Amino acid sequence: MFKVYRVSSFLLWLLLLAQAHGNDKIGFYQLKRGNLHLNLTNYGASVISVIVPDKHGNLGDITLGYDDIEQYKNDSWYFGATIGRVANRIGHAQFTLDGHAYKLPANDHGNTLHGGFTGFSDVVWTVKSHKEDDHVTFTYDSYDHEQGFPGRLEVSVTYMVIGTNKYCVKMIAKPIDKATPVNLAHHTYWNLKGHNGGDILSHEVQIFGSKITPVDKKLIPTGKFESVKGTPYDFLEPREVGSRINDLPGLYDMNYVLDASSPNHFRKVLIVREKVSGRKLELWSNQIGLQFYTGGMLNATKGKDGAIYHKHGGMALETQGFPDAVNHSNFPSQIVRPGETYKHYMVYRFTAS
Repeated sequence: MFKVYRVSSFLLWLLLLAQAHGNDKIGFYQLKRGNLHLNLTNYGASVISVIVPDKHGNLGDITLGYDDIEQYKNDSWYFGATIGRVANRIGHAQFTLDGHAYKLPANDHGNTLHGGFTGFSDVVWTVKSHKEDDHVTFTYDSYDHEQGFPGRLEVSVTYMVIGTNKYCVKMIAKPIDKATPVNLAHHTYWNLKGHNGGDILSHEVQIFGSKITPVDKKLIPTGKFESVKGTPYDFLEPREVGSRINDLPGLYDMNYVLDASSPNHFRKVLIVREKVSGRKLELWSNQIGLQFYTGGMLNATKGKDGAIYHKHGGMALETQGFPDAVNHSNFPSQIVRPGETYKHYMVYRFTAS
């Protein structure tokens, strides 16, 4: 029996369930190396908590989440989840591929969001392998026409601790019999003060993306590209999240076009700093886009350890392909065909000073 830092009753329940029933049931899995603790579940291949030290060496959980499995099943915020088959939005819940029209679930104001009503965040994944000081690999076999998407798709997500206070997420998808769009994302909400630390408006953010893909009133891209310079979306130099938030027409919920955005080019995506804790998060990825969402729609959500998550209680930092790419020929394609492999890599590094 291994020791878990600040295990909630929910995590203990998951652990016992995993021990009693094996990998075909909802279970809890820990990764631990040094002061970095990751707690995960195969429900949605999700991160439950990320525990790292602050500048005083005190450990704290810096991700939003729940204590109860039923809350995860009824979650509308996608806390910690793996998103697919296509993350973000697809306009009018439809697209055409190779002359065939596909109609998808309209679960977001007439559009498809994060894979439909039952996306990859709402299924139980198989645990292929798990070594506590190294990695856990979750797999899922998505069937033909699941949530309207064509073809069978084999998917794996590996979380791996590497080095000191650093972990990697590796997402792999292989179509078996038909071409299909694939755009997977990792949807953890971060608050470097601690998951119960209040809003993230004082967090200092730097995003290495000089353009955005602007959206309409339903958050569907227009197909255009716009420079961030001089706008409230400009985080090319570090500044606090709240410094220009009142100048926005809406919320921070925008896809950034990452610089040096050639396909599969591994790049630094952003840096987040929080002064009180001294914590810093750095993110690298091989994807071309970043959805920057500051939790502006969170509304008194009951979370872990009795915490209440209010507006701007955490930020989602989702590396991805561009939203609605299936309906914009000028966006890089997300279509993956049999014999091809979709690859999405992320590296998260934590320091404190």
